[in-house]
Amino acid sequence: MNVDIKSAHGLIPAIIQDAETRNVLMLGYMNEESLQKTIETQKVTFFSRSKQRLWTKGEESGNFLNLVSIKNDCDGDTLLIQANPVGPTCHTGADTCWQEENKENYSFISTLESTIKTRRENADSEKSYVASLFEKGINKIAQKVGEEAVEVVIEAKDNNDDLFLSESADLLFHYLILLQAKGYQLNDVVDVLKKRQK
Repeated sequence: MNVDIKSAHGLIPAIIQDAETRNVLMLGYMNEESLQKTIETQKVTFFSRSKQRLWTKGEESGNFLNLVSIKNDCDGDTLLIQANPVGPTCHTGADTCWQEENKENYSFISTLESTIKTRRENADSEKSYVASLFEKGINKIAQKVGEEAVEVVIEAKDNNDDLFLSESADLLFHYLILLQAKGYQLNDVVDVLKKRQK
């Protein structure tokens, strides 16, 4: 890894990102010595400003950050370190130092999953299409997924891209509802796909 530390004080901020989920886990500081130790041991090591010594994350807790990659930013004054965490990163026991859960986030899809969950929990079937589907039960939800899948296949054979995309959106939406009806989320399906990857 070709990384330079450019800092007037000998320290450079290092942003630690989970290599898989892409979530930011913590921020620490490095000097040349801690950077070299990180590269040599493949365990993320910082320079502790409070202890005035090198500090390998996890040296006491066992919650190491296993190095994946190190990159300089455009100015060469900040590092982005991707790592695989072993256990929680924060000393409080939280996944991240921002007290956030370190799970894969699919941005809009994750927001949509939260909306589906909220509508299900509020259970106002007169106002919410989602709540009405959950009220009708798993058979109706599964039937809707089947109907939408057939419509996607039909539109795939035609030349109307707008209709194909619209039906595809309907299928994905109803599939997310079906997943929640079965007690799962998209993350669970992605985990299965990852295990199949060769």
